[in-house]
Amino acid sequence: QVQLVESGGGLVQPGGSLRLSCAASGSIFGIRTMGWYRQVPGKQRELVAHITSGGSTNYAGSVKGRFTISRDNVKNTLYLQMNSLKPEDTAVYYCYDYSGSWGQGTQVTVSS
Repeated sequence: QVQLVESGGGLVQPGGSLRLSCAASGSIFGIRTMGWYRQVPGKQRELVAHITSGGSTNYAGSVKGRFTISRDNVKNTLYLQMNSLKPEDTAVYYCYDYSGSWGQGTQVTVSS
């Protein structure tokens, strides 16, 4: 089973930026579709963005134009660059391997 470890979360002011990273174990990272999801208490986990092995991307409408998902298949790492952050982006962000593995999550808080 793939193990995923997120990092890069934290507290940031509105309008600021953060970059999340997700380090994946296993040599088959490069052939998997990967994604970022987020969840706030009392709500369902929602898709933020995903990226295929070929680099095709898809974004939730609420983050399109502000967030960028990317991957480094040599380093087995998935990234999420988040710019122009808003308070409503506050959530726990999870890395997901579309074979069914989740990371432990990293908290992102956008507040002044």
